[in-house]
Amino acid sequence: MKYQPSRRTKRLAIGTVALMAVAGMNAPWLIRFTSEQYHEYNINRPAYKAENGLWQTVDVPQKYRINAIHAALLHTGKVLLVAGSGNDAKQFAAKTFRSVLWDPEKNTFKNIPTPKDMFCAGHTQLPDGKLLIAGGTQRYETLEGDVEKAGGLMIVSNENPDKPMTLPKGTKFKGNKSGKVFETQQPLQIPRAEKKETATGATVTATQRRIYVEAARKGKKHSTGDTEQYTILGLKGDDKRNVYGVANKISFDKKDFQGIRESYEFDPVSERYIPVAPMEDARWYPTLTTLEDGRVLTVSGLDDIGEVSEKVELYDPKTKKWKTLPKERYFPTYPGNFLTEGGKILFTGTSSGYGPADEGRTPGLWDWRTDRFTKIPGISDPDALETSMAVLLPPAQDQRYMVLGGGGIGESRKVTDKTRIVDLKADKPRFTDGPPLYRPARYPSSVILPDDTVLTTNGSAGYRGYSSSDILRAQLYNPGTNTSRPVADPLVGRNYHSGALLLPDGRVMTFGSDPLFDDKANTKPGTFLQQMDVWSPPYLFRDARPTLTAPDKEPQRVKLGGTAAFGTDDPSEIKQMRLIRPSSFTHVTNVEQRSIALDFERTSDGVEVTIPKDPTLVPPGYYMVNAVDGDGVPSKAVWVHVPVADKFE
Repeated sequence: MKYQPSRRTKRLAIGTVALMAVAGMNAPWLIRFTSEQYHEYNINRPAYKAENGLWQTVDVPQKYRINAIHAALLHTGKVLLVAGSGNDAKQFAAKTFRSVLWDPEKNTFKNIPTPKDMFCAGHTQLPDGKLLIAGGTQRYETLEGDVEKAGGLMIVSNENPDKPMTLPKGTKFKGNKSGKVFETQQPLQIPRAEKKETATGATVTATQRRIYVEAARKGKKHSTGDTEQYTILGLKGDDKRNVYGVANKISFDKKDFQGIRESYEFDPVSERYIPVAPMEDARWYPTLTTLEDGRVLTVSGLDDIGEVSEKVELYDPKTKKWKTLPKERYFPTYPGNFLTEGGKILFTGTSSGYGPADEGRTPGLWDWRTDRFTKIPGISDPDALETSMAVLLPPAQDQRYMVLGGGGIGESRKVTDKTRIVDLKADKPRFTDGPPLYRPARYPSSVILPDDTVLTTNGSAGYRGYSSSDILRAQLYNPGTNTSRPVADPLVGRNYHSGALLLPDGRVMTFGSDPLFDDKANTKPGTFLQQMDVWSPPYLFRDARPTLTAPDKEPQRVKLGGTAAFGTDDPSEIKQMRLIRPSSFTHVTNVEQRSIALDFERTSDGVEVTIPKDPTLVPPGYYMVNAVDGDGVPSKAVWVHVPVADKFE
């Protein structure tokens, strides 16, 4: 008898065929859905997290989302996020400048009134726990073809030895030959001329100051090509004769970004910006390095006419004033300048943004007091140091520094996966290669962890993420074994204007990303990534972590060479103690972070640590203290305050 399928069997067969047909048409979606579901399941397995850690997105309410360009951890445990105008010319024109204070423990936010455009400023931690922010943006760049007014440099002279001159913004200069009129874009002060008495009479030497000027009218016919002297309109009598301008070519060439002189201290307690004395030179993309005596060394940055400043300035937190050193030194913008043991500055060769390819790119040790610079040889891919990351490997006593990744100058397609390490305690320091990065990468972010490993994450294979080249990779480097291993992939790509820093609870936050384009074909203008993420390292997924408690709510004040006591549940479990300086990160530059090994003794109910005596190893300021057990699991951090060394008071 011939087999006759039942109606139920027929319905099942028809349904199966239909389902298979639908599945065939939607196979990519089903595969993606299945892989995403599996990925979500896999990364949340306890065993996976204990090996690779876990990334999570921070819930940021809309009114607190900003284009975070800068981030600094404060001794209150909060993070100051600074956008300024956020690389947004419309916000700059509207004078809309933003800062937000984030409390990672409570996940609360606060908008901070921001007095100036701190976009692309420099910053550093001060001895009293305030954050110094210097420089920022006076003018956005204008590309060739978009320039509407001729602009350029004017040298203004004052020949009067008895009277300084102040010229307000908008002062007009008229050419004595051409009759063309140019206006100053900022106020200008010109000191009185220098007068010296001699046996035959007095000699007077005019003082000179530079200022950027623009044509009073639009159009190329208002540009110039010859050197010419200019009379200042509105001045009369002796002032008109004694004060004048001289300019060469005032053109329609591309106009670079320009910096500002203003400086501020951000007070973590009152949570506000406090103005301090301005710098002598305006700076955009400068690096600030806190020295062993608490003063701050400032170099580089584009000045108020868009040229890289070569002046070296020192900020004194006691007087709140700047001093310009007699000798100048050129560095490309945002140079990786670290305070080394002994007090010299290590220029790692890292930088971001501006400066010629053949000047100031070689790593070396700089004695800023004598201006002697000793080059350090051996660095691989020396033409791919721009947009690379540099870090002082833990513990800081070893004085080993690593340079990671990087690319060629500007929009060069050159990119490298090299890591390079130099040991400053070697007889003849020389860079050697370490294990490679996950991929060739610009803009990687590296963070020192309390267990003496270094997390490096993100970056892109192209300039500002060209052609959707963001890298979703992360790895841990172990300085003790000189090996790296992969950890959990980050959730989003991060390239230019991104960064990362360690939080007091042992997690790592990542922020920012500013691609030029949002598509692989480079046709859709990029969108600034306002999402913030946190990575919980593998050590947070182990059975338990040690505790560390301070005797008082206020951070202990511990002098160099002094001791501090902390409580802990099981002193026998503590294998090492670390003193970690809070980070201040922008543009692949974080010269603050350092982890210092502490000598310690176990007590009946805790540990007693000793702070090293060397102020060049432990520059003054607030620090996090972590206890680490035998499994490499750190405690939550407890804060201490290391004041300026007695010999500098």
